[in-house]
Amino acid sequence: MLRIGVMVSGGGTNLQSIMDNIDSGAITGAEIAVVISNNPGAYALERARNHGIEAVCISPKSFSDREAFNETLLEKVNEYHLDLIVLAGFLVRIPPKMIEKYRNRIINIHPSLIPSFCGVGCYGLKVHEAALKRGVKVTGATVHFVDEGMDSGPIILQKAVEVKPGDTPEILQRRVMEEAEWKILPKAIQMIADGEI
Repeated sequence: MLRIGVMVSGGGTNLQSIMDNIDSGAITGAEIAVVISNNPGAYALERARNHGIEAVCISPKSFSDREAFNETLLEKVNEYHLDLIVLAGFLVRIPPKMIEKYRNRIINIHPSLIPSFCGVGCYGLKVHEAALKRGVKVTGATVHFVDEGMDSGPIILQKAVEVKPGDTPEILQRRVMEEAEWKILPKAIQMIADGEI
């Protein structure tokens, strides 16, 4: 059984998608052991608790410096003996020590077709604002392994989504989630659980 830790900062729609796929049997051989957030107000923590999954908050604001936060985060993650860490809208840079320890066992979902609209400062609605400003006709989502760079690790899966006339960043964000993110993130987890990756 693949033990998964999901790390989130906000609403947890991708977390919900993973839980739904496990419940329906679309993801087999995997379980969510813990949900960790940096944000005490993240609705994702409530989603986890409502599902009977341990929910933990470790906020950088509770620590005197980033190093202390990084150490505590890694210690907490280690407690769960995870096989896979899924970043599902986790807006904190992963500490280098954690990347080293969990090399090729941390994946991230990003709401664009990497290498477009990614990197430092490009997250959430900002990604969709940038795509619309640039005038692209196709956007999408990418699941990739996490390395020391920002959105720079090896790509696992991508799915394209059409940009439609009249799209706002919010409408486009929703379509990318529904048509791409909620499909390829569970698929990537199943591929890892099956040993295909």
